[in-house]
Amino acid sequence: MLSLETLLEKPIPELKALFVDRARPVPRGFVEALETDPRQGAQHLAKRIRARWRSNRSEGQRLHSLLRFEIELWAEGYSFVAGVDEAGMAPLAGPVVAGAVILPRNYKLRGLNDSKKILDGETREELAKQIKRDAVCWSFGFAEVEEIDRINIYHAGLLAMQRAFQGLSCVPDFILVDARRIPNCSTPQRGIIRGDALSASIAAASIIAKTTRDAYMLELDKTYAGYGFASHKGYPTPEHCRALKELGALPIHRRSFARVREVLGLDPVQTELFDSGAETFEEVALAQPH
Repeated sequence: MLSLETLLEKPIPELKALFVDRARPVPRGFVEALETDPRQGAQHLAKRIRARWRSNRSEGQRLHSLLRFEIELWAEGYSFVAGVDEAGMAPLAGPVVAGAVILPRNYKLRGLNDSKKILDGETREELAKQIKRDAVCWSFGFAEVEEIDRINIYHAGLLAMQRAFQGLSCVPDFILVDARRIPNCSTPQRGIIRGDALSASIAAASIIAKTTRDAYMLELDKTYAGYGFASHKGYPTPEHCRALKELGALPIHRRSFARVREVLGLDPVQTELFDSGAETFEEVALAQPH
């Protein structure tokens, strides 16, 4: 490690590259020395480094808070806590996909959050790759369009969750689920409202589910040209609704959804057939990241 005197002799842009851009560890006393340096650039660099420290502390506190449910379960003796979440309830086309993840104890990944809050697709992909590398184990499960139409979207989401949980290579001691409970599951579980924003394990599962489904829809875009699945992933965006009306429904469109049935000239499905107001998923879909 270079001495403070040697570091302070270096050009400010070089110091910025080291301690801001590359986030290298800052030597003790270096920021204080920058603050007393007469160069305006040195004092500005000191402010940038302190801002980075504040950001790191804030993110560390957020990630610790995101582990509160897991920490409580670990303290109770549950070693393997799984998070489970789904993606794709609202789209008019394609499967619903669930993710299941068991994270290492006290796992903190910068940027980990509910997948819906991560608007940049590349960032979600990078987080998914890191989660897969670090996780004790992870899995995903699909419920296909035919199953959605046969048992309704609500139960199809549960089926995808069940398959994701069953696909884990190690058996969890406890399961945290976003808002619901997985049927036919003997493992203790807890449904947490808005769990993908409150639990690290569920947030990780939401990222696995979202990125897995997005990759699947990108492949479908190659098969079904003209519908724009690569951009909207099947959500009822204005772009998708226009394509649906102009080109017609595909085999991958959900015939139990009102907008698809309208295009096909079919009678509306009785809303009581859909638990938890499944038809309302279409109404909130435009608020979801595509």
